[in-house]
Amino acid sequence: MHEMSLCEGIRRVVDQAAASDEIARVTRVRLEIGRFAGVEKHALTFAWDIVMKGSKAEGAALEMIDLPGVALCYDCMKQVEIADRLDPCPDCGGGKLMPEGGDEMRIKDMEVI
Repeated sequence: MHEMSLCEGIRRVVDQAAASDEIARVTRVRLEIGRFAGVEKHALTFAWDIVMKGSKAEGAALEMIDLPGVALCYDCMKQVEIADRLDPCPDCGGGKLMPEGGDEMRIKDMEVI
């Protein structure tokens, strides 16, 4: 389950950002996850609680924001949203699409006290 290692990476970033003595606790972390990132959200939620134990983010809420799959269509030269990497262009029906977004996962922000 690679979601466990994803959470461990998130914990390293959160621990580093919350290292200041002025921050007592992290109460919420918001992640942006692209449609093609290959992240199993249920597994990520399960791993979150385990990995965050003992950190300033223990008990913090995890919010996941879905980002669409985006591609450039070389037939109509438009940037379009796609549900699957092999989908045709929803505007012109063309098949020459270059994925440009949707495979990312990043921490958007965190709430601290």
